[in-house]
Amino acid sequence: MNFVLDASIALSWCFSDEATSETTSLLDSLETSIAYVPQLWPLEVGNILIGAERRQRISYAGITKFLTLLENLNIHVDESTTQNGFNKILTLAYSTQLTTYDAAYLELALRLGLPLATKDIQLQKAAQKMGVKLI
Repeated sequence: MNFVLDASIALSWCFSDEATSETTSLLDSLETSIAYVPQLWPLEVGNILIGAERRQRISYAGITKFLTLLENLNIHVDESTTQNGFNKILTLAYSTQLTTYDAAYLELALRLGLPLATKDIQLQKAAQKMGVKLI
């Protein structure tokens, strides 16, 4: 089953203390499924990894190893995030009280009609209100 992937799930594949059986199952599902992410996803993941390295939670070698894993997964970066930013995403962020970053994931799930995989509680609540299935 294809789905929209939030950075919080992807990063649980990097940090074992954030992993759950559900997040591991999603990782395994990418052998046959496609995860869709907004254009901001690589920057968000990269920023979190750099912050984790600065706090000595991961080494730079660990970052590059994890990025190699991500590059080999069925993850499709949506090219329409930017053109939807000022209209759909901003409006959605305002109406759901999400950040524009989180609203980008929700907008993508709504537009593609796909379930959303996230560990973010606010994003989960907004998705449920908007009728987006969570996995």
